[in-house]
Amino acid sequence: MIELNLHKKLSTPAGEMDLHFECVLKAGSLTTIYGPSGAGKTSVLRMLAGLMQPDSGVIKVNNQTWFDASKGINLKPQKREVGFVFQDYALFPNMSVRENLEYALATKKETKVIDELIELMELGSLEKRRPDTLSGGQKQRVALARSIVRKPEILMLDEPLSALDQSMRSKLQDYILQIHKEYSPTMLLVSHEMGEVFKLSD
Repeated sequence: MIELNLHKKLSTPAGEMDLHFECVLKAGSLTTIYGPSGAGKTSVLRMLAGLMQPDSGVIKVNNQTWFDASKGINLKPQKREVGFVFQDYALFPNMSVRENLEYALATKKETKVIDELIELMELGSLEKRRPDTLSGGQKQRVALARSIVRKPEILMLDEPLSALDQSMRSKLQDYILQIHKEYSPTMLLVSHEMGEVFKLSD
Protein backbone atom coordinates (compact mmCIF):
# COMPACT_ATOMS: atom_id res chain seq x y z
CA MET A 1 0.00 0.00 0.00
CA ILE A 2 1.20 3.50 -0.85
CA GLU A 3 0.13 6.46 1.29
CA LEU A 4 0.78 9.91 -0.16
CA ASN A 5 0.19 13.31 1.38
CA LEU A 6 2.27 15.79 -0.60
CA HIS A 7 2.53 19.57 -0.55
CA LYS A 8 4.77 21.45 -2.97
CA LYS A 9 4.88 24.99 -4.33
CA LEU A 10 5.54 24.79 -8.07
CA SER A 11 6.44 27.48 -10.57
CA THR A 12 4.31 27.21 -13.71
CA PRO A 13 3.85 29.40 -16.81
CA ALA A 14 0.66 30.66 -15.17
CA GLY A 15 2.49 31.55 -11.95
CA GLU A 16 3.07 29.85 -8.61
CA MET A 17 0.87 26.85 -7.84
CA ASP A 18 0.31 25.18 -4.48
CA LEU A 19 0.13 21.45 -5.22
CA HIS A 20 -1.61 19.25 -2.67
CA PHE A 21 -1.91 15.56 -3.57
CA GLU A 22 -3.34 13.03 -1.13
CA CYS A 23 -4.34 9.43 -1.78
CA VAL A 24 -3.94 5.80 -0.73
CA LEU A 25 -3.08 3.24 -3.42
CA LYS A 26 -3.64 -0.47 -2.90
CA ALA A 27 -0.67 -2.74 -3.55
CA GLY A 28 -0.84 -4.12 -7.08
CA SER A 29 -3.24 -1.47 -8.37
CA LEU A 30 -2.89 0.39 -11.67
CA THR A 31 -3.88 4.03 -11.23
CA THR A 32 -3.87 6.85 -13.77
CA ILE A 33 -3.25 10.49 -12.92
CA TYR A 34 -5.19 12.46 -15.51
CA GLY A 35 -5.47 16.21 -15.91
CA PRO A 36 -4.39 19.30 -17.86
CA SER A 37 -0.77 20.16 -18.57
CA GLY A 38 0.86 21.99 -15.68
CA ALA A 39 -1.39 20.47 -13.01
CA GLY A 40 1.54 18.76 -11.27
CA LYS A 41 1.10 15.15 -12.44
CA THR A 42 4.77 14.55 -13.22
CA SER A 43 5.78 16.29 -10.00
CA VAL A 44 3.78 13.73 -8.00
CA LEU A 45 5.73 10.90 -9.67
CA ARG A 46 9.05 12.65 -9.10
CA MET A 47 8.29 13.17 -5.41
CA LEU A 48 7.38 9.50 -4.97
CA ALA A 49 10.63 8.49 -6.70
CA GLY A 50 12.69 10.84 -4.51
CA LEU A 51 13.74 13.04 -7.43
CA MET A 52 11.88 16.07 -6.05
CA GLN A 53 11.46 16.87 -2.36
CA PRO A 54 8.02 17.89 -1.10
CA ASP A 55 7.81 21.03 0.99
CA SER A 56 5.86 19.03 3.54
CA GLY A 57 3.96 15.79 3.88
CA VAL A 58 4.45 12.04 4.13
CA ILE A 59 5.19 9.13 1.79
CA LYS A 60 4.72 5.60 3.14
CA VAL A 61 5.12 2.38 1.15
CA ASN A 62 4.06 -0.88 2.83
CA ASN A 63 4.30 0.83 6.23
CA GLN A 64 7.88 1.97 5.56
CA THR A 65 8.35 5.74 5.68
CA TRP A 66 10.10 7.03 2.58
CA PHE A 67 9.53 10.70 3.37
CA ASP A 68 8.31 12.58 6.43
CA ALA A 69 9.11 16.29 6.52
CA SER A 70 8.27 16.62 10.23
CA LYS A 71 10.69 13.81 11.16
CA GLY A 72 13.44 14.71 8.70
CA ILE A 73 13.11 11.41 6.82
CA ASN A 74 13.92 11.42 3.09
CA LEU A 75 14.97 8.06 1.62
CA LYS A 76 17.46 8.38 -1.23
CA PRO A 77 16.10 7.58 -4.73
CA GLN A 78 18.35 4.53 -5.15
CA LYS A 79 16.84 3.01 -2.01
CA ARG A 80 13.27 3.34 -3.31
CA GLU A 81 12.05 0.26 -5.18
CA VAL A 82 10.67 2.08 -8.20
CA GLY A 83 10.92 1.93 -11.96
CA PHE A 84 10.39 5.22 -13.80
CA VAL A 85 9.81 5.94 -17.47
CA PHE A 86 10.48 9.64 -18.09
CA GLN A 87 8.96 11.73 -20.86
CA ASP A 88 12.48 12.56 -22.05
CA TYR A 89 13.59 8.88 -21.99
CA ALA A 90 16.71 9.48 -19.78
CA LEU A 91 18.76 6.90 -21.67
CA PHE A 92 22.54 6.78 -21.35
CA PRO A 93 23.82 8.34 -24.60
CA ASN A 94 27.17 6.52 -24.52
CA MET A 95 25.57 3.07 -24.28
CA SER A 96 23.90 0.90 -26.89
CA VAL A 97 20.28 -0.20 -26.52
CA ARG A 98 21.35 -3.54 -25.05
CA GLU A 99 23.84 -1.88 -22.72
CA ASN A 100 21.13 0.49 -21.46
CA LEU A 101 19.01 -2.54 -20.54
CA GLU A 102 21.91 -4.49 -19.05
CA TYR A 103 22.81 -1.51 -16.84
CA ALA A 104 19.45 -1.92 -15.07
CA LEU A 105 20.08 -5.57 -14.18
CA ALA A 106 20.45 -6.52 -10.53
CA THR A 107 23.09 -9.05 -11.57
CA LYS A 108 24.83 -9.49 -14.89
CA LYS A 109 23.89 -13.20 -14.87
CA GLU A 110 20.22 -12.43 -15.59
CA THR A 111 20.64 -11.70 -19.30
CA LYS A 112 17.69 -13.89 -20.32
CA VAL A 113 15.26 -11.13 -19.40
CA ILE A 114 17.14 -8.74 -21.71
CA ASP A 115 16.68 -11.09 -24.66
CA GLU A 116 12.98 -11.46 -23.85
CA LEU A 117 12.46 -7.70 -23.66
CA ILE A 118 14.38 -7.01 -26.86
CA GLU A 119 12.16 -9.50 -28.70
CA LEU A 120 8.94 -8.30 -27.11
CA MET A 121 9.64 -4.60 -27.72
CA GLU A 122 10.86 -5.30 -31.27
CA LEU A 123 14.31 -3.89 -30.55
CA GLY A 124 16.35 -6.67 -32.19
CA SER A 125 17.53 -4.55 -35.11
CA LEU A 126 18.35 -1.67 -32.76
CA GLU A 127 20.17 -3.38 -29.88
CA LYS A 128 23.66 -2.28 -30.98
CA ARG A 129 22.66 1.29 -31.77
CA ARG A 130 23.03 4.28 -29.46
CA PRO A 131 20.13 6.55 -28.44
CA ASP A 132 21.15 9.48 -30.66
CA THR A 133 20.50 7.29 -33.73
CA LEU A 134 16.95 6.34 -32.64
CA SER A 135 13.60 7.98 -33.25
CA GLY A 136 11.53 9.25 -30.35
CA GLY A 137 9.28 6.22 -30.46
CA GLN A 138 12.23 3.85 -30.49
CA LYS A 139 13.80 5.63 -27.51
CA GLN A 140 10.55 5.34 -25.57
CA ARG A 141 10.37 1.61 -26.23
CA VAL A 142 13.91 1.24 -24.87
CA ALA A 143 13.07 3.36 -21.82
CA LEU A 144 9.96 1.28 -21.11
CA ALA A 145 11.92 -1.96 -21.45
CA ARG A 146 14.68 -0.69 -19.14
CA SER A 147 12.20 0.32 -16.44
CA ILE A 148 10.86 -3.22 -16.09
CA VAL A 149 14.14 -5.17 -16.29
CA ARG A 150 14.28 -5.55 -12.50
CA LYS A 151 10.50 -6.00 -12.09
CA PRO A 152 10.19 -3.13 -9.60
CA GLU A 153 7.58 -3.09 -6.86
CA ILE A 154 6.35 0.31 -8.06
CA LEU A 155 6.36 1.22 -11.75
CA MET A 156 5.71 4.84 -12.73
CA LEU A 157 4.94 5.72 -16.33
CA ASP A 158 4.89 9.35 -17.43
CA GLU A 159 3.06 9.25 -20.77
CA PRO A 160 5.31 6.36 -21.84
CA LEU A 161 3.55 5.59 -25.12
CA SER A 162 2.83 9.09 -26.40
CA ALA A 163 5.53 9.00 -29.12
CA LEU A 164 4.45 5.66 -30.59
CA ASP A 165 2.19 4.92 -33.55
CA GLN A 166 -1.18 3.37 -32.76
CA SER A 167 -0.16 -0.19 -33.63
CA MET A 168 2.93 -0.22 -31.39
CA ARG A 169 1.09 1.75 -28.71
CA SER A 170 -1.62 -0.92 -28.57
CA LYS A 171 1.00 -3.69 -28.34
CA LEU A 172 2.76 -2.00 -25.44
CA GLN A 173 -0.54 -1.31 -23.68
CA ASP A 174 -1.22 -5.05 -23.83
CA TYR A 175 2.26 -5.77 -22.48
CA ILE A 176 1.81 -3.32 -19.62
CA LEU A 177 -1.39 -5.19 -18.70
CA GLN A 178 0.45 -8.50 -19.02
CA ILE A 179 3.28 -7.57 -16.64
CA HIS A 180 0.77 -6.01 -14.27
CA LYS A 181 -1.19 -9.26 -14.16
CA GLU A 182 1.88 -11.48 -13.81
CA TYR A 183 4.05 -9.48 -11.39
CA SER A 184 1.45 -7.19 -9.77
CA PRO A 185 3.59 -4.06 -9.40
CA THR A 186 1.77 -1.03 -8.09
CA MET A 187 1.61 1.18 -11.16
CA LEU A 188 1.09 4.92 -11.56
CA LEU A 189 0.44 6.11 -15.10
CA VAL A 190 0.24 9.66 -16.40
CA SER A 191 -1.70 9.81 -19.66
CA HIS A 192 -3.68 12.31 -21.73
CA GLU A 193 -5.20 9.57 -23.90
CA MET A 194 -8.66 8.75 -22.59
CA GLY A 195 -8.85 5.40 -24.39
CA GLU A 196 -5.56 4.41 -22.78
CA VAL A 197 -6.81 5.47 -19.36
CA PHE A 198 -9.89 3.25 -19.60
CA LYS A 199 -7.96 0.32 -21.12
CA LEU A 200 -5.20 0.24 -18.51
CA SER A 201 -6.47 1.69 -15.25
CA ASP A 202 -8.20 0.09 -12.29
